[in-house]
Amino acid sequence: MPDKMSRESKFNLWGWFLFLICAVLFVTSAVKNGDILYLIGSIVFLVACLIFILPLLIKRIKDEDD
Repeated sequence: MPDKMSRESKFNLWGWFLFLICAVLFVTSAVKNGDILYLIGSIVFLVACLIFILPLLIKRIKDEDD
């Protein structure tokens, strides 16, 4: 079965996964350095990335079911 996900969607998904990796590294760095403001900002960034990636993942799962 051919992959129904467009090339643009794949790039978007990979981009958001890279943002997630960055967010996790930012959180790790903030914890290591004990910087609470940096930690809060990093967690907000991580949550925002998850919010943006969720619709892409839901669409991909839905397309695989069809």
